Amino acid sequence: MVSTPPDPDTPSAGGAPSGALDRDTIAAVATAPGMGGIGVVRISGPLALGIGADIAGRPLAPRLATYAPFVDARGEPVDHGIALAFPGPGSFTGEDVVELQGHGGPVVLQLLLAAAVDRGARLARPGEFTERAFVNGKLDLAQAEAVADLIASASEAAARGALRSLEGQFSRAVDDLDRSVLELRVFVEAAMDFPEEDEDFLREGRVDERLADITGRFESLARHTRQGVLLRDGIAVALVGPPNVGKSSLLNRLAGQDRAIVTDIPGTTRDLVQADLSLDGMPIQIVDTAGLRDSDDPVEREGVRRARDQAARADVVLLLEDDRVEPDRALAAELETAGLDRARLVRVRNKADLSGAPPGRHVDDDGVATVRLSALTGAGVDALVDAIKEKAGFAGEGTTFTARQRHLAALAEAREALDRAAALMPAGGAPELVAEELRAVHGALGSIVGAVSADELLGEIFSSFCIGK
Repeated sequence: MVSTPPDPDTPSAGGAPSGALDRDTIAAVATAPGMGGIGVVRISGPLALGIGADIAGRPLAPRLATYAPFVDARGEPVDHGIALAFPGPGSFTGEDVVELQGHGGPVVLQLLLAAAVDRGARLARPGEFTERAFVNGKLDLAQAEAVADLIASASEAAARGALRSLEGQFSRAVDDLDRSVLELRVFVEAAMDFPEEDEDFLREGRVDERLADITGRFESLARHTRQGVLLRDGIAVALVGPPNVGKSSLLNRLAGQDRAIVTDIPGTTRDLVQADLSLDGMPIQIVDTAGLRDSDDPVEREGVRRARDQAARADVVLLLEDDRVEPDRALAAELETAGLDRARLVRVRNKADLSGAPPGRHVDDDGVATVRLSALTGAGVDALVDAIKEKAGFAGEGTTFTARQRHLAALAEAREALDRAAALMPAGGAPELVAEELRAVHGALGSIVGAVSADELLGEIFSSFCIGK
């Protein structure tokens, strides 16, 4: 398992054994599709240096930029640009790598790519360069996933979090925890091998202190990992409530632009209107829904049904009401009856500019967290943003790394095995059962960084990458 940030000259222990991939040479356009000033074709594998030298018409000095005309397999010029050679293992993939930087038109880049393929390379699969970095021990699996997360970052905070994960912050935390579990397991297995020395160590509680320390660190890592999942995936927020209470106005206020039609006519919004926002660095997907009311209009009825479905799926539900009328406790109760957890609900008392009541946060008589604001003036909106993050469980810690749902699932699996081991401690006399549970903890933690991973999981992860990464 990796314990250091990725270093181009130092293999990581987190990847699979070197040589696990076919020793062929791959090539792909590494820059985004479309027109651009510069485009990059990346080549990796045993033929890369030869292919690069042939295209550039001269040998390529390691790690030095070489300006040259680029020629195809027939010797015809296709572009002028810069060639860079990175001999393995001091490269991203751990193999010989060449990058050809030419003009960014798609036709030119396809000609460069064809020049590489005609000389013996094959087209790379999505994510295959990063997969080779993992297989050759340059990255562990969590770091490899962070490459894709960095590319797909929806906010500055998410990008910084992905970079922390790529640099190994998450992996080191997992590695440190796993090392402590391994030390405890060694102690337990020593009792099995030398029963005359430590036959009563379980009954005597000699591992309780270690176990308590590991459990506390599990809780801390799980908390930070949940933060990382929110930072990567964002918070899904549903705007629900009766017609004409300002749901669309609030969406537009949060989005900073007109995303939804606003009129005084009840029932204007009939379908879902989504906006992807970044509020205080947190990615948020907020959905404006149709007003909740009975209607004979089949289109509006379908909109109401979708609104209720959206509320059931959202991380946070904002129940909007007009601050000039009494809170609709029946509607809140109805949403709860339909499966909405009150812990995800925020009552938003809109139109404070008309009611004259001061904006801010409070808890209503029925126990529902409430924010009073004005979507028209923006007063109280900051309090709403804080309430959304609080309900979603985002603490806004400045050192959060990005993480994925599979990481949370692996931590939960490891924690369950740890709890089973702890439950066996008072029984004593069963060190082999305790050791088996600790082995399960190790396996679950290892799956996070790829020390223990099924081929199907690896295929699923890397296939979601861009071609050229």
